[in-house]
Amino acid sequence: MKKNQMVDLKGQDEKIKKQENESVLEVLDSTAYINGPQVKEFEKELAQYLGVKHVIPCANGTDALQISMMGLGLQPGDEVITADFTFAATVEVIALLQLTPVLVDVEPDTFNIDISAIEKAITPKTKAIVPVHLFGHHANMDAIMNLAKKHNLYVIEDNAQAIGANYTFEDESQQKAGVIGHVGATSFFPSKNLGCYGDGGAIFTNDDDLAHTIRGIVNHGMYERYHHDVVGVNSRLDSVQAAVLRAKLPNLDAYNKARQNAARKYTAHFLDAKNIETPVTKTNKSCNNAKGICDTCDCHVFHQYTLRITNGKRDELAKRLQSEGIPHGIYYPIPLHKQKAYASERYVEGDFKVTNQLSDEVISLPMHTELEDDQINYIAKIVLEVVEG
Repeated sequence: MKKNQMVDLKGQDEKIKKQENESVLEVLDSTAYINGPQVKEFEKELAQYLGVKHVIPCANGTDALQISMMGLGLQPGDEVITADFTFAATVEVIALLQLTPVLVDVEPDTFNIDISAIEKAITPKTKAIVPVHLFGHHANMDAIMNLAKKHNLYVIEDNAQAIGANYTFEDESQQKAGVIGHVGATSFFPSKNLGCYGDGGAIFTNDDDLAHTIRGIVNHGMYERYHHDVVGVNSRLDSVQAAVLRAKLPNLDAYNKARQNAARKYTAHFLDAKNIETPVTKTNKSCNNAKGICDTCDCHVFHQYTLRITNGKRDELAKRLQSEGIPHGIYYPIPLHKQKAYASERYVEGDFKVTNQLSDEVISLPMHTELEDDQINYIAKIVLEVVEG
């Protein structure tokens, strides 16, 4: 059995090494390192894949979120609702722009933002909702878009973990996650489902005016050199990263299928376990298996394969996995509302029952495109020994 890794980037890259090398060498030969042809082509190809009018590359996923909010013209004091159970980048950009983050609880099965909690949190100061498509599964965008329309709010999708996931609406039409709201943001950090060789990100929108504004913001507020029409930042995807992403993009669906297949195999081991809750797939009417892993839709692309250990043995399991040389992750051990930087007297502990419980129970197993059956079988065996033994 080969060595277990949380993400096997080397194994994935070996399969497209020729294409990657050729693309990167083209950049080096051209010396067009910033906003070169590779960036322009990647924009077009990703927009076509996502079915969105505008893709604006930027330096990283955190910038993508911040610039999206800047482009919408949100002002200091405006309230932005987002999930308590997510990585800090989602809330830190809200705070950096002197907006008011409003954290709410999540669903216990998908780990995504709870719709009833959103509605409860809306005030006259609320201007936007930021659903996070956590671990690769989309949030309930039908309900979120209906709430946004009802209350005249913007929707900014944090799609850093779910690129390529399909959302099926109540009318059975489909769109890719990240392009449903007014604007979407993603990350190309190396471990993402579509990752580059360093930092990278992108912003998506179908709004022509918003896209124009954002294109200026990412480049120091310039549309014409030395003419600064809006307040901007320096956030550009470099050409080398674009070259790598161009080589990987045609394989994204295959990468996601490989993750889904690995998830099915993991889940098959755990379905009869009494103290283990496996990931769900839940996409309205089209999903044929809400408890296991759906085999007819792509609503979950498994950026992470995350279990809930419900009998208090999560930390014991983490220690055993470490002793066996099996990497794992606890995403996320401390809710955002308990973090020193984002704590607030506004929050009532009873409003975060699910998030608090998840922080004590979740553990993520190795998940990547190169997982082999013997690795999955061995990892599952250790999990069952500790949790169910």
